[in-house]
Amino acid sequence: MSINSAMLAGVSGLISNSSALAAISDNIANVNTTAYKRNQVNFANVVTAQAVKGRYSAGGVQAVTRQFVGQQGLIQSASSPTDLGISGDGFFIVATKGGPLTSSDERVFTRSGSFSVDADGYLVNDAKLYLQGWKVKDDGTFDTNPSDLNMMQSINVKNLGAAVKATSNVVVNANLDKSLAADAAKNTAYTAPGLMAEWGNPLPAPAPRTGVEPDFTFDMNVIDSLGATHKVSVAVLKDDTDPNLWHAEIYADTADVDGAAFGLIQSGDIQFTADGQLDLAHANTTLFGPTASISLAASGTGTTPRWADSLGINASNIDLDWSKVTQYASASTLNSSNSDGANVGNVIGVEVGEDGVVSAIYDNSEVRKIAKIGLATFANPDGLAPVSGNAYRPTIPSGEFVIKQPGVGGAGEIAPGTLEASTVDLSSEFTGLITTQKAYSASSKIITTADQMLEELINIKR
Repeated sequence: MSINSAMLAGVSGLISNSSALAAISDNIANVNTTAYKRNQVNFANVVTAQAVKGRYSAGGVQAVTRQFVGQQGLIQSASSPTDLGISGDGFFIVATKGGPLTSSDERVFTRSGSFSVDADGYLVNDAKLYLQGWKVKDDGTFDTNPSDLNMMQSINVKNLGAAVKATSNVVVNANLDKSLAADAAKNTAYTAPGLMAEWGNPLPAPAPRTGVEPDFTFDMNVIDSLGATHKVSVAVLKDDTDPNLWHAEIYADTADVDGAAFGLIQSGDIQFTADGQLDLAHANTTLFGPTASISLAASGTGTTPRWADSLGINASNIDLDWSKVTQYASASTLNSSNSDGANVGNVIGVEVGEDGVVSAIYDNSEVRKIAKIGLATFANPDGLAPVSGNAYRPTIPSGEFVIKQPGVGGAGEIAPGTLEASTVDLSSEFTGLITTQKAYSASSKIITTADQMLEELINIKR
């Protein structure tokens, strides 16, 4: 009968408004949860078949939950460099455990980027979900795959070992004194390369010093493949016939170099222009030319010159930039000698680029790539199913995921040092609380009214 349907309609109103209250409560409780996506309960009427003309049977109401996963929250500044926001579409791919993963291990998706380094060195967020990424290959590239999650592993930023970078470039800023009077006797004695190196690497005492004394000498530091530092010297002698020409030799300590007399690595001439600049195009510029370099073969190769066999190190090929070497009428001096090598260093920090590349920062100023974060996109992110930890798993309505590199193919960019705020609007939620409370009270009033009418009907018999 109609009174019963009215009562059932009131019950459905209580149930639906209870669901709305639960959703609002969840939203308010998570107003400060990173990247939380608000839920909303909408109402749809239920229509029943009207069996008897002129009589109406109430159908009631049903609650339909809608989630706004695709709605982006405000990107806010954060204090940690491993706090990551996503500016645009996409989800971080995370797992519930670190270490090597198999195809049976569950991966879920989240925009909660509050990552930090745990005791084992893994990047985990506040829900203890492990960030996944493509590991760097030996050549510095990444083997990305848009559909294979097994290509990605939990990112670890501690178990990397020390970092060493052998010197490959040296930039020298120096001046050679143009006003220096050339020594004819030295020039006469300087008949073969190695005599200035012989002076710089004298025979052990008490043997007398031999060779030709250079007019000026300066040192450069070179780091080998194992991170050890070696001193390499440059000796120059001014020519007594051409005021803009200098003879030069590059040599190392005799204990560091095998197969070279007195540690001589390379020799040649330096030609300057009349205004004191290095004349790279001149035929006399055979050492400090545009393609100047130092080459030392690996230890034990038999090639000369080479690193000492006792050192057991790899070959060195060092480009020399002498463009800042001048010849002015002031004292010969070395202003600076800068190399790009780095001694042994340990990890002191982590940084993430907008392209998703995670790098380790070492205390020797080296930066080494570790992994690259991939972002998963869905055709319908609102169709994802929520799981614990502010994460989601794919469903049929959401569609299959596609893994993309940040900023490529419609995926958002990584915003390091930021976090995505919750999409909850407190003013809207509190307004919803008021309307839900009133609707619940009204539904309960339907039940009490229907109860009174049924009681009147029962009392007719009396």
